[in-house]
Amino acid sequence: MQKRTLGKSGLEVSALGLGCMGMTWAYGAPGDHAELVALIRHAVEIDVTFFDTAEVYGPLTNEELVGEALAPLRDRVKIATKFGFALDPQSGRPVGLNSKPAHIKEVADASLKRLRTDHIDLLYQHRVDPNVPIEDVAGAVADLVKAGKVKHFGLSEAGAATIRRAHAVHPVAAVQSEYSLWTHGPEKEVLPTLEELGIGFVPYSPLGRGFLAGTFSADTQFADDDWRKTNPRFQADALRKNAPLVDSLKAIADEKGATPAQIALAWLLAQKPWIVPIPGTTKRTRLEENIKAADIALTPADLKAIETAVASHAVAGDRYDERGMAMVNL
Repeated sequence: MQKRTLGKSGLEVSALGLGCMGMTWAYGAPGDHAELVALIRHAVEIDVTFFDTAEVYGPLTNEELVGEALAPLRDRVKIATKFGFALDPQSGRPVGLNSKPAHIKEVADASLKRLRTDHIDLLYQHRVDPNVPIEDVAGAVADLVKAGKVKHFGLSEAGAATIRRAHAVHPVAAVQSEYSLWTHGPEKEVLPTLEELGIGFVPYSPLGRGFLAGTFSADTQFADDDWRKTNPRFQADALRKNAPLVDSLKAIADEKGATPAQIALAWLLAQKPWIVPIPGTTKRTRLEENIKAADIALTPADLKAIETAVASHAVAGDRYDERGMAMVNL
């Protein structure tokens, strides 16, 4: 697979990474551990070099999975993880935000142990903490960089002003936010800011949490432990209203001899050379399907057709509930 560099950071990764969150968290019961280890290692064999995890996924168990899978292959990959949540000591569940410098350093040390490595290639602040100045956050990560524990600093779901303030203290290598054919929020302010400053962009949920792959309908029943069960965009009425978007994408994909998921990923890759999507999956067939999107060259006519189709379908439902929306783009 072709490689891409995240902005001016020098952090070179595969054009498509692998988001590992759904392997242990958010989308139902975790999969078979041995099969997931094999899946991650297979990703490396087919040239994926960028893997995304976080302390809060699981919580903790996702980093352990990624660490176990990649330990024998560590010199061939880049690992990104995140800090920024306070976890309940009893349940382990997130109970709020915490980006105090001392906490950041504690989390980084714990993540290093779970990941079975001596350095984190890209450490993101998972969500902006309004109670801690972003300058203090950047300073704490700068200390970790000086100590050799972290190579690059990133932000997730941060707004343009926050990105500028952080970057002034320590270079931000990449920003990770939701971006796809049904989530265009970063286009107005964030992407122009990143281009100006030379910062890379990592779209998460590039397939709309599976929706853009055409796998759901208004009749889909989500398990009680699947986060989408209560997500506004995955309610039956919203799925019904959003279905025409996927139908349009399928028509374009058929003309290209591709799948809707591949077209959605190829569209993202065509936006900027410093964009690296991280689709997630627990299935080898889906992994291989997604990776082939890097080989699809979309013409200007293709891009216009895709964007015209998207523009004709208003997306129903917020991407998070009220609490989740309060923690993005700060």
